[in-house]
Amino acid sequence: MHLAGQLADFAAEHTDWLRIVQLPTYAPELNPAEGVWSLLRRSLTHFAVTDLPGLARIIKRKLKKIQYRPHLLTGCLTQTGLTLDTPTKP
Repeated sequence: MHLAGQLADFAAEHTDWLRIVQLPTYAPELNPAEGVWSLLRRSLTHFAVTDLPGLARIIKRKLKKIQYRPHLLTGCLTQTGLTLDTPTKP
């Protein structure tokens, strides 16, 4: 929870397009990035690297493959139950 007064003022000024939702302090099931890390870990199971630059190169390559498969990224968001839909005004 952000306690900065400037943030609260900003949020109050932009209610026409900004919606704030309180989430639990620790909720990996609501974080789409956790799904991406899971995909990455699964794709690295059969690799053995001997140095850090080699590991970084493989990780970058695997993340790039995930990036170009939008259905995988959509699935990571879908599993959270969250959406990118614009909320309708009441």
